Amino acid sequence: MILCVPYGTDLSGSLGKLKEMMIPRSLEPTTTEAFPLPSAALVQIPKTTPTFHKWNRPISFDRYGNKAVLNFQGSPLFAELVILRIFQEAGWTGVWVDTYRCRFRSSIEECIEIPKERLRLLENIYTTAGARGGCFDVFAWKEEEVVFAEAKRAGRDRIRRSQSRWLDAALRCGIKIPSFLVVEWGQEEPNERPAHSSR
Repeated sequence: MILCVPYGTDLSGSLGKLKEMMIPRSLEPTTTEAFPLPSAALVQIPKTTPTFHKWNRPISFDRYGNKAVLNFQGSPLFAELVILRIFQEAGWTGVWVDTYRCRFRSSIEECIEIPKERLRLLENIYTTAGARGGCFDVFAWKEEEVVFAEAKRAGRDRIRRSQSRWLDAALRCGIKIPSFLVVEWGQEEPNERPAHSSR
């Protein structure tokens, strides 16, 4: 059984507790994002606003329509995988929850299975939500702690109804607000330095 992070839901506490969980320095939250729940209530989710490098060379993989491709340490990656890599460098394990193609991905090409107890947690949330969509993009864990991180491109992506429904279900399953993170990312041209280094 997964023990969710046992912290309170006040604004200052949520930001501070995420830092205590050894969130990578470049993803430490500095503000919050208001998420509307199906009940019309609003919850404040910790938010970070990093800047990544834009990839400016040809790519050979499917872009899922026209997803932005970023340069992470010389490799072309989607934002979800950049976030995952930053968590991994800080000692976390995790996956990109590719809801579009119903896969758990560790890279653009590789689909993997996740531990049964992690899968059980997701299935409980889906059952509570009554649907399988809306899961935050990155699911990461370290020992008994879990984090769900949602990648949002600054000025473009918006909160979807399915995400609000999923978040509401996750909260009802006992996951605390400090276990969620909105990553509202921007991108810089290749000759500019991105703020994505992790500790």
